[in-house]
Amino acid sequence: MIEKATRSRGMIPQYSSALLISDLHLTPSMPLTAQRFFDFCEKEAPTVEAVFILGDLFEYWVGDDASMHSPFQQEVQRAIANLSTKVKTYYLHGNRDFLIGPSFIKKTGMTLLRDPSTVEIAEQKWVLAHGDALCTADVGYQVFRNWVRKPWIQKIFLSLPLHWRQGVTQHLRSNSHNQYQQLPATDHHKMDVTRSACSIVLKDQSGDRLIHGHTHLPAHHEESLDTQHWQRWVLSDWDLDHPESGRPRASALLIDSDGARYFDLIKH
Repeated sequence: MIEKATRSRGMIPQYSSALLISDLHLTPSMPLTAQRFFDFCEKEAPTVEAVFILGDLFEYWVGDDASMHSPFQQEVQRAIANLSTKVKTYYLHGNRDFLIGPSFIKKTGMTLLRDPSTVEIAEQKWVLAHGDALCTADVGYQVFRNWVRKPWIQKIFLSLPLHWRQGVTQHLRSNSHNQYQQLPATDHHKMDVTRSACSIVLKDQSGDRLIHGHTHLPAHHEESLDTQHWQRWVLSDWDLDHPESGRPRASALLIDSDGARYFDLIKH
């Protein structure tokens, strides 16, 4: 059902330069954000050796078969397929689009990565993750995540009629939004990653540089726990369609021989 992802151990992908993005939440109702992604695929992305999309490319995904009925998703598919002919392009599942399967991956020419995975960029090892599995303080979500990632659950869901799947997804999205709005400000920390979770992942991957998205809190952190020390880079979400929610957002993390830094995609 879901294509087996490239293992993070063994042969580690190696590149001299890369751009990393996540949390675009592409949907027809956000045309400015979608257009910036199409422009990114044409302009900035081909200037590096590899592009990594760390999840939540789409606002939601209810199965590869749904894309046949969505001109928008087909347009995104074509943009990535064209990009994949120019640079190596990788994808890692997010919490919104973990049902992206082998058909879409094959048609786009991307390579699917496990979460987490280790890669080498500019002669340094980087551990890549979407980030939702690192939010271990949100116990309820982790229980939900564990269930929906079970292959037999996914098989049952994907066997349902398309309009049922879309209805279930809309219901879950609405509930999630309402629960977040009702969450006391003092509990918002539960939506962020925990140092203990980062520590465990980095130990398992034998790394000290972590890149993830999901939290929509872009920043570079120097962190430690006991005797372990690491760097953590958080990717930005993209939103050019809702100025009322704050400053427009669209950036990538650029890594090359000059190091790692955020690349503002609004100014370029």
